[in-house]
Amino acid sequence: MGFSTLIAQTLGRTISPPFRPKDILRQIVFVAYESTPIVVFCVSFAAVVTIIEASFHMKLVIKNDALVPGFAALLILRELGAVVSALLVTSRVGAGLAAEVASMRVTEQIDALRMLGIDPVRFLVVPRFVACIIGGILLSVIANLVCLLCAMIVSQASLGYSLGSFLMSMRTFVSFQDLIFSTVKGACFGATIPLFSCFYGFRCKPGAEGVGLATTSSVVSTSVAIIIIDFVLSWLFTHFY
Repeated sequence: MGFSTLIAQTLGRTISPPFRPKDILRQIVFVAYESTPIVVFCVSFAAVVTIIEASFHMKLVIKNDALVPGFAALLILRELGAVVSALLVTSRVGAGLAAEVASMRVTEQIDALRMLGIDPVRFLVVPRFVACIIGGILLSVIANLVCLLCAMIVSQASLGYSLGSFLMSMRTFVSFQDLIFSTVKGACFGATIPLFSCFYGFRCKPGAEGVGLATTSSVVSTSVAIIIIDFVLSWLFTHFY
């Protein structure tokens, strides 16, 4: 099965019954709820590093870091929250999904599904596809809020800017539109993860080496795809400002 065929079949089966809400809900718990702690932990440190590095270089070049809160909020909402959370979910969820599907391929469980008249795309891909889209939206919002909170705390504790001045500076650079665009990115990144993972899982070669190779290929391909999609969406969104 080619990648474009997998995309077409997944989209077609996503909007056609029967729907499987229990499986989708279980996958949302796995993708969003269980990924939240690691996403929150990592984006917190990313936000702290971003604002400290921005302040250091602004002081070095223009001797003033008054614009750091605004620029940091802009960077967090447009790039940091959605991209970092998507790459973390790729490592955690995408790798696991690729290994699961590849193992099913090696042990001929996918062939057994076909023999029973069960469509593997509808059974395996669609619930994870819907869950990853919803999870990507939720995690991008959570990551953005956590990043902004950490940036405010660091601005007050390390740079001397009060929460009020941070919010005033943020309002100058950031609009509600940025949060909407960030959730769009989260949804697109989330949709990418199960497609690549299942694609490489379905094409897995026999043996443990094949499972490992499929898992590695899916993580690398998904990460590269997320970076490219981020570039394309960022370019498209510039036409709406």
